[in-house]
Amino acid sequence: MRFIPFVIIALLLGTCSEQPSRLEQIREKGVLRVATRNSATTYYQGPHGQTGLEYDLAKRFADSLGVKLRMVVPDRFEDILSSVAQGNTDFAAAGLSITEARRANLRFSPPYEQVTQELVYRYGTPPPAGPRDLIGKKLVVVAGSSYIDSLKQMRAKYPALDWTVDPDAEAGDLLAKVAEGEIDYTAADSNEVALNQLYYPELRVAFELHDPEPVAWAFKRREDDSLYEAAVAFIENMRESGYLAQLNDRYFGHTDQFDYVGTRIFMRDIESKLPAYRSMFEKAAKQTEFDWRLLAAVGFQESHWNPNAISPTGVRGIMMLTRTTASSVGISNRINPYKSITGGAEYLRRVVEKIPERIPQPDRTWMALAAYNVGFGHLEDARILTEEDGGDPDRWIDVRKHLPWLTQRKYFKKTKHGYARGLEPVLYVENIRRYYDILVWATSNDTSDTYLAGDSKEVRDETHQSAEVSAP
Repeated sequence: MRFIPFVIIALLLGTCSEQPSRLEQIREKGVLRVATRNSATTYYQGPHGQTGLEYDLAKRFADSLGVKLRMVVPDRFEDILSSVAQGNTDFAAAGLSITEARRANLRFSPPYEQVTQELVYRYGTPPPAGPRDLIGKKLVVVAGSSYIDSLKQMRAKYPALDWTVDPDAEAGDLLAKVAEGEIDYTAADSNEVALNQLYYPELRVAFELHDPEPVAWAFKRREDDSLYEAAVAFIENMRESGYLAQLNDRYFGHTDQFDYVGTRIFMRDIESKLPAYRSMFEKAAKQTEFDWRLLAAVGFQESHWNPNAISPTGVRGIMMLTRTTASSVGISNRINPYKSITGGAEYLRRVVEKIPERIPQPDRTWMALAAYNVGFGHLEDARILTEEDGGDPDRWIDVRKHLPWLTQRKYFKKTKHGYARGLEPVLYVENIRRYYDILVWATSNDTSDTYLAGDSKEVRDETHQSAEVSAP
């Protein structure tokens, strides 16, 4: 009988008991656990279910792995990183900027956006010119945030500088308190400030606390890099494919042109004008499977909810229908509010049906709105120009860039429908996006069903704390 040496036996046993990689373990369990936070820039429950830049990106990553996504929202912001460090979640996708302090304990993916830390005050109060003006004021920041490190650096020069840390607040909560005059100042990332200015137009940026910082996913440092390496490859692929640019445009592309006066007028009219027409928008929305707030946003953009509005070219009513358009949808009285709203909704529905079904939401809606404004033929011309220029004619971010080309002879002379005021539909869509976001925020406690164009999915009713979404 031959004896197998002990060393060989040990090696064989070691080979047989080799642990699967971190990535393999996740695939076996079928769930990717991602730590995040509830905010307009990361993850939240929208009118059509879970949404947010971080959610969309993490969902796409989970899909690529063939697993379900579970978004985990710790009770406090400062607990997000500890949940990753302790292995309770697989990584954090929470709008986290890369700082040296965080690098000491965590590993970051390639960045997918960039933000600037901004010191925010309320319009109508004296704007602080610098750190010295913050002394003696009520400055409150989020616990565990990178703003604290920046403020500590400032305190080295201004020892009297002090602030309060709120362990239970998100940046959005503190921005609201500044807008309402409860606190003097707070700090927030530039993208969060831009979004919150839609809801709180009194917010103003005094100065920047730090140079622009990259934002990335945060991972626990492990000997097994399989999950991290998969994420690195994924982020790079998303950048090269143009998806990251599209995602940033989807959530932040409409915040570039902040209009304080216009926003205040809109919010005032939500209270004073909209109640008289809300039920009409809701009825029209049910008939056409739109979100009533989208129709209301279109109505405000068209006429500021004025049923007697009339333009120099003869378009009339809340939805500013031409005589030809009104006739095509069976409307004879354009100044009747309900008929105008239902007519506009029906016409928009017909435009949506012309947009190729392969174009995903919300791009399909944005293109339909552009066509509603400038005409479907001109939209198609812009899509052709987009493709000829190497862009994607099925992505709004690319088509939006080429619509203004319709004003230039060297481009429109090649198109079927010729010249068009191509910048107008771009501004038209961006305004409606802003109005829609504000309406969603202002009616966030409503329970009515809402839809984007042609989207008949039921609204998901899942908790913020932990939600699973199956990969297709």
